[in-house]
Amino acid sequence: MSVRNSKFVKLAVLACAMVTFSVVGLGSAHAEDVIKIAVPSPFTGAEAGYGDNIKAGVAMKVEEVNKAGGVNGKQIEAVYLDEQCDPKEAATVSTKIANDKDLAVIVGHLCSSAHLAALPTYVRIGVPAISPTATNVSISDKNKDKKGRVWSFRNVYRDDFQGGFLAEYIAKVLGLKKVAVFYENNDYGIGLKTAFVNKAKEIGLDVVGEEAYMKGAQDFTPQLTKLKSMDPQALFIAGYYAEGALIADQAKKMGLNVPKFGAEGLDNVDYIKLAGDAAEDTYMTTPFLAETASDKGKAFIEAFKARYDRDVDYMSANAYDAAGIVIEAISEVGPDRAKIREYLAAMDSPEKAYDGVTGVTYFDAKGDSQKPAFVKMVKGGAFVPAEKQMK
Repeated sequence: MSVRNSKFVKLAVLACAMVTFSVVGLGSAHAEDVIKIAVPSPFTGAEAGYGDNIKAGVAMKVEEVNKAGGVNGKQIEAVYLDEQCDPKEAATVSTKIANDKDLAVIVGHLCSSAHLAALPTYVRIGVPAISPTATNVSISDKNKDKKGRVWSFRNVYRDDFQGGFLAEYIAKVLGLKKVAVFYENNDYGIGLKTAFVNKAKEIGLDVVGEEAYMKGAQDFTPQLTKLKSMDPQALFIAGYYAEGALIADQAKKMGLNVPKFGAEGLDNVDYIKLAGDAAEDTYMTTPFLAETASDKGKAFIEAFKARYDRDVDYMSANAYDAAGIVIEAISEVGPDRAKIREYLAAMDSPEKAYDGVTGVTYFDAKGDSQKPAFVKMVKGGAFVPAEKQMK
């Protein structure tokens, strides 16, 4: 029985979802001496690996700030809330966050579906948020209140950008002609798939077939059999690493030995661990590539390795910067939700940008940021920069 289907475990998880935990770097500080930021992400379940990445980045930034004396004499407390990337759980967590006036601002949610489920509450109550990872396009149109004020920002690019980018990379950089598309049937998978297919049609890349799968599925052979019969030169997987690893493994076992492509949803070291040799020749977009990092980014990478004894991933880097942005806002305007929103909305040009380890971040009128994309791949059992990058 899977974790997801275990009644006992689910009850435990639901209980965890209602509990905040992991006070970072506070020592014996009293409640009035702290400023709290909410970090809703998946800390249990199939996407827990992603949540661990987010927590690693946020914790590093909070610890750095607190060791330097905190913000205006107060320590920062990161409050982690588990929503499993599940829309229902995210909706529950969003209400808890909105009703807790001590939570000044949010770093999250991680998954697009969870973020979309939580947005109505944040917009209605007025809670500012920065997602380091939610890429669905529709977030840009659902994050405003009745007065047109944006409450949700993000320091990651959108699916329409990275989906189109991948189609162009496959066709123009690698010169492939025919691709099969396999997507998870949720906001993230559909949004990414749609952007990819639209750009493919525009540039003449032949999409020979499209198949969908459900989150948590284990057997993908029926859909892969259909896609294999269409003789693709590449397989585009629009989904997350857990299912993506199974798809890669099952495709290899049935003789569908073609390069695999995906977006940042595959970008997790567990993808390689789960897929084994089948992970080889998987290409994916990422907004942060260690090999192209600035001096500030390289210092972060070294500190991250020393702190966690593993390579840094884009989610941790983006979460580190997202935490840095909200803490900077708090230092300027205090832990007032409305004032923090105003501060973030005013970061609307390169001159007003936050200079972080992932580069500069500023927001447009929809709360989106412009970030470059890089391509990494799995080679020799590890993530490495793709030999060819798109200019």
